[in-house]
Amino acid sequence: MNHATDNKSLGDLIHQLRKHKKMSLTELANHISRSVGFLSQVERGLSQPTVEDLTAISEALDTPTTYFYATESNQALDWVTRPEERRTLYFAQGITDVLISPTMKGAFNMLETTMEPGASSGERHMRDRSEQGGYIIEGQLTIWHEDASTVLKQGDAFQVNSYANFKYANEGTTPTRILWVYN
Repeated sequence: MNHATDNKSLGDLIHQLRKHKKMSLTELANHISRSVGFLSQVERGLSQPTVEDLTAISEALDTPTTYFYATESNQALDWVTRPEERRTLYFAQGITDVLISPTMKGAFNMLETTMEPGASSGERHMRDRSEQGGYIIEGQLTIWHEDASTVLKQGDAFQVNSYANFKYANEGTTPTRILWVYN
């Protein structure tokens, strides 16, 4: 798949789930504090949500954020995933997530995130329903967790509980790569 196809695929998933939950575009837009026009563009694959937007959408639609990484599998082995078999999500503000888990049916999921310099999860703290942790492969990551912030560098790891208030950004001058693990 290419970048535009991946955006359209994400938009289709959001649209289908919203319809399944019998929520109008206006109701969902109000719940996530975004405009109807923006949300309509996301559903049509014309705009990219931020990580913060996708987390708010998943909360509003009562589904885990990892739902949006689901894709039909063309894997040769169901317990192995190769780079060409992975689903990629492109977010606004310079963040790319690649689902590296071979399956979404396990007790945890793994993502590799690349953040360009200045990229962030968004302005507001998020409260994701998943417990999650990460390992900084390269670069640096600033995390605001509850009332504190810290800068993590290559080799550092972190873990935040379900529904913890946090946000993150690459305030460095080089790209950052993170291995995320979600339950």
